[in-house]
Amino acid sequence: MSEIHLHIVSFNIPYPPNYGGVIDVYYKLKALHSAGVKVHLHCFEYGREIPEDLNKLCYEIYYYKRNTNILSALSYKPYIVSSRKSEDLMNNLLKNDYPILFEGLHTCYFINDKRLSNRLKIYRESNIEHLYYYNLFKSERNLLKRLYFLSAGLKLRIFQRILKYAELMLVVSKSDTEYLQHKFPLNKVVYLPSFHSNDIFTVKSGKGNYVLYHGNLSVPENDQAAVYLIEKVFKDIEIPLIVAGLNPSESLSNLIAKHKNITLIANPDEDTMNKLINDAQINILVTFQATGLKLKLLNTLYRGRYCVVNSKMLAGTNLECLCSIADNPNNLKDKIKLLFDNEFNYSDVELRKKVLSENYSNQANLNKLIGFLTR
Repeated sequence: MSEIHLHIVSFNIPYPPNYGGVIDVYYKLKALHSAGVKVHLHCFEYGREIPEDLNKLCYEIYYYKRNTNILSALSYKPYIVSSRKSEDLMNNLLKNDYPILFEGLHTCYFINDKRLSNRLKIYRESNIEHLYYYNLFKSERNLLKRLYFLSAGLKLRIFQRILKYAELMLVVSKSDTEYLQHKFPLNKVVYLPSFHSNDIFTVKSGKGNYVLYHGNLSVPENDQAAVYLIEKVFKDIEIPLIVAGLNPSESLSNLIAKHKNITLIANPDEDTMNKLINDAQINILVTFQATGLKLKLLNTLYRGRYCVVNSKMLAGTNLECLCSIADNPNNLKDKIKLLFDNEFNYSDVELRKKVLSENYSNQANLNKLIGFLTR
């Protein structure tokens, strides 16, 4: 078989793989490298150092500065898109005729450019972005931020039409797949779950002595979920809760400090986070957005004991049989009290292995992706 080359345009530097979309990008790179695919990686850099680790996985790498000036903010295009416009990127894409995979709507500024009209263009979805921003608007308390999220959501809803220029859309959840198939009936829209770090199960038998909530705490949705759990669930039960994640706000830190049974672990490294997930009696995950695939849910099912979630966390995943579901504070309290004193039955892991291997295998998803590149 002749060599396969692929351009991947990433919205950020995908290392370290410690939040949402960059996890999918990084482990996709690892999978493609293992299959001998020559990846030409294009990264927009902001707030992350350029790592050596990516050089081992890619044929070549280009880095571009985001245009975070006022002109990007005032553009009629969404800021997350206009700030990632780069003629250097376009010039590098035009050096050959290899397929191009655009990671997220963020990177799609050039997807309708006539200079790329003869190329295979693939859109990798991670969220229905305008719905995501509309939910941020609903959950944000700061007026200026609310206005920004509302404006961004409206721009993204309009800009989404550009996806008709993608020959193929690879979508992370079944519910998002149905949405895009409805919106773009003439395009090929395929369900392809996120790549992730787990190829083996590391779930412990026995019993833990705390409940864990984890996530990127700088994301308003995750901050809101942590506050919800603290104020509605854990403030009047004595069961210990650990809240762990990146860049917690001062207000969240101050709220946690008021509760003796709640502990904050800020900016844990990957090993520490995985140990927290492994050792917890219960991993609790709630979200107020039913779009995308929550990668922390997958990580928890591969590594943790009991998993308590709300229904929106499971939207489009087919993972209901692996979790305990509760959609209001009283039900969450009841589930937590019921499971906290139980010995975890390791035989439950066999069901996880069956369900996850059928739907979320990195190798199976790699084979599908390579099949699209070689047709």
